[in-house]
Amino acid sequence: MKKKAYRCEKCRKEKTVPQGEKVPVCCGLPMKLKLEGCAKPFDAETARTDAADEPCNDGTDGNN
Repeated sequence: MKKKAYRCEKCRKEKTVPQGEKVPVCCGLPMKLKLEGCAKPFDAETARTDAADEPCNDGTDGNN
C-alpha cells in the first residue's frame, strides 16, 4: 500500500499515512504534503515525453 508523508508547518513534525486517508492535523492545522526533491530536469530541452511527471519540491520555497 502506498503512503504519503506530511509535515506540520508550525512544529515541523512529520507523519506518514496510507494513501486515501484524511490529511492529518497537527498544532490545530492540517499538515502539508511533504514532497520529495526534484530529480528530473524540468526544461523543454531535457524533458522526456514518456516519463511520468510527479509533483516535487524544487527547493524554491526555502523549506527543503
